[in-house]
Amino acid sequence: MSSEKHALIVGAGLSGLSTALALKQVGWHVTLYEQAKEHKGIGAGIVLAANAMKALDKLGVGQEVRELGAAVRSARIRDWQGNLLVELPVAEQAERYGADSYLIHRADLQQALLAKISPQELDLGKQLVSFTQEAEGVLAAFADGTSARGAILIGADGIHSRVRKRLFGEEKMRYSGYTAIRGIATYADSRYPLESGGGFEAWGKGIRFGFSHIGNNRIHWFAAMNAPEGESDGPLGRKLEILQRLDGWYEPVRAVIKATEDAAILRHDIYDRTPLKRWSDGRVTLVGDAAHPMLPNLGQGAGQGMEDALVLARSLAEAETDPARALRMYEEQRMKRANAIVKGSRLMGAVTQWENPLAIAARNFMLKTVPARIQSKRLDWIVGHEV
Repeated sequence: MSSEKHALIVGAGLSGLSTALALKQVGWHVTLYEQAKEHKGIGAGIVLAANAMKALDKLGVGQEVRELGAAVRSARIRDWQGNLLVELPVAEQAERYGADSYLIHRADLQQALLAKISPQELDLGKQLVSFTQEAEGVLAAFADGTSARGAILIGADGIHSRVRKRLFGEEKMRYSGYTAIRGIATYADSRYPLESGGGFEAWGKGIRFGFSHIGNNRIHWFAAMNAPEGESDGPLGRKLEILQRLDGWYEPVRAVIKATEDAAILRHDIYDRTPLKRWSDGRVTLVGDAAHPMLPNLGQGAGQGMEDALVLARSLAEAETDPARALRMYEEQRMKRANAIVKGSRLMGAVTQWENPLAIAARNFMLKTVPARIQSKRLDWIVGHEV
């Protein structure tokens, strides 16, 4: 294939697949290089706020996602005993933004995007080793001894991005201070019927719990708990340990954990990175978590990767004969917003994980007394955005 208008995309996760779909829409040929030997769905539940749903509509998969996922019809924040702190006006938000937010299994979202990619556009078992910029393009070399040429190279290879490392050097990840334990269970509770969608978060002292419908009678739950970096599971095992930590909490917190198979409970320390001052160099750029890994507290990780994809495609269409200029245009349009959300996600995480009883009391009092409508409007700049 000629390297002219051919993009090499390193990484076939959500951001890589979204970028491939967006570039195809503006007449580019794409090849996705994925280091995994098979493209299997992994992960837990994922939130797609209104801005992400609008992006998915533009990528041509919005309807499939609506059918596979569950619309957020209720969103409540409680304390650990179940006392209501705030109920967010989700119906009013959906009307204001022109789109519902959805929850979906990450694997289902990945499959919806992957269905729009032809087998010839996906090359598995390809671990990037290096790349070299040439006058008319980029040459990428892989661990199996093969190579590929394209007009541009896009790093969509996540928080541990090899493309980012080769562009900007080694840098340390920032530990959030908490670890996440997550699971998916088939579970029913009459107080949280599937029709009402969504779910709740319960906030305690240095730990919070989330419960959400993700479609197909499945509940995604998570517990984010303050812990030293790299701490392993205790002697009781992951499931019993988290049940013990949440002893006495508002039900269905413990009930949904009990309904989850032990092997289906995941644990990951949560990280982001210090925002970069640029994402591109010549004909190489970054998208998604490779560019701006963020903590999950604002539910924007996937959505920001999709926004990247659309803005990058638009920039390539506008600066058709100058790919390097297009990448600079993309970066200029996206960087301020993405980096602000990285900062906002970190701040939100700090507030929700507080351990000081006086700070917690003040936070909960504010949540109960400030009108929910005013609280929700503070997120308009994020969720109400449309690329």
